[in-house]
Amino acid sequence: MKAPPRLQSLVEEGLIDTVVRQLMSGKEAMVYVVRCGDDTRCAKIYKEADQRSFRQAVDYTENRKVKNSRQARAMAKGTKFGRQASEAAWQSAEVDALYKLADAGVRVPQPYNFCDGVLLMELVTDANGDAAPRLNDVDFTPEDARRHHASLIIEVIRMLCAGVVHGDLSEFNILLAEDGPVIIDLPQAVDAAGNNHANRMLLRDVANLRNFFGRFAPDLLKIDYGNEMWDLYQRGVLYPDTVLTGHFKRKTGPVDLGGVLREIDDASAEEAARRVRMAQP
Repeated sequence: MKAPPRLQSLVEEGLIDTVVRQLMSGKEAMVYVVRCGDDTRCAKIYKEADQRSFRQAVDYTENRKVKNSRQARAMAKGTKFGRQASEAAWQSAEVDALYKLADAGVRVPQPYNFCDGVLLMELVTDANGDAAPRLNDVDFTPEDARRHHASLIIEVIRMLCAGVVHGDLSEFNILLAEDGPVIIDLPQAVDAAGNNHANRMLLRDVANLRNFFGRFAPDLLKIDYGNEMWDLYQRGVLYPDTVLTGHFKRKTGPVDLGGVLREIDDASAEEAARRVRMAQP
């Protein structure tokens, strides 16, 4: 197919040889299958901020580092330059997270290049060599649901040990490759130690996994990995090979009303986003 305008410069620079087809159009980007020499890869083109259904909420961008203080001031003021800097930081966050997590052994697509707002990365495939489906497009036996849920909990632990929380993890951004699940879509990833909302986002990510796989294996709905995981992380005793019990005794104390209200808002936003994604082809 003819290369979209955003990919043309990569073709001219020899980073891409041909564009095979469009793979998907999501809430934050469009993804194309491309040929790079003998390899078939993905080219992810980030949508402009006003075209995305996923917004750069302050909860996600809190404590993100930028190149210099001028950029930080401009981003805080919301100037044109600041908005451009915010957009660049939003896009580069996924690139940084992918490299960091790949180095930590987390199952994410291997990144290859980032140029002109386009991320070139590994094409995750199924047993037939076709693009791997998202979890929400697959039905599971109870045994497979338990197996994949367990493997993804291990990946979330590895991410947290690397200091990263996905922040939007669900069945819509996990691919089922030939050898198991692969986590994708990380521009909203947050610093576990530096973001005050990281705990809440981790609990939501883990709950999303539990609730999805719990449709196929209801016994998973009784397990509480999120709170146990965060407690171990805070105490500095969470390691990539930590085996969780699935049980956590909550400490009693004053109710965080603000936190409860944020959870309600998050749930509402997640449901709205879920309906948008379900409506997409």
